[in-house]
Amino acid sequence: MPRIEVFTSASCPYCIAAKQHLARKGFSYEEIRIDLDPTRRSEMLERAAGRRTVPQIFIDGTHVGGYDDMVAADRDGRLDALLGTRA
Repeated sequence: MPRIEVFTSASCPYCIAAKQHLARKGFSYEEIRIDLDPTRRSEMLERAAGRRTVPQIFIDGTHVGGYDDMVAADRDGRLDALLGTRA
C-alpha cells in the first residue's frame, strides 16, 4: 500500500474533495493539518517547491500537487501508476 500524505487546512473544499477522491479509489491517507501545526506548513512549502495552497498531495514521497493536479493525473493514468493500481 502506498504512503499517501495530504496536507490540508480546516474547511478547505479542495481538501475535502481530494480526500473523498482518494477514499473512492479505496486508499487511506495521512492528513496533515498545516493550520494546526506551523512546522508542518514549513515542511509542506519545502517539499512542494514553495506551493502555498492546500491540499498538497504526496504519494510515496512524490509530489502530485493539488486537487486539480491529482484529478488530471487520474484522468491520464499517472495516478494509478503512482498508486500501483491499474486503470
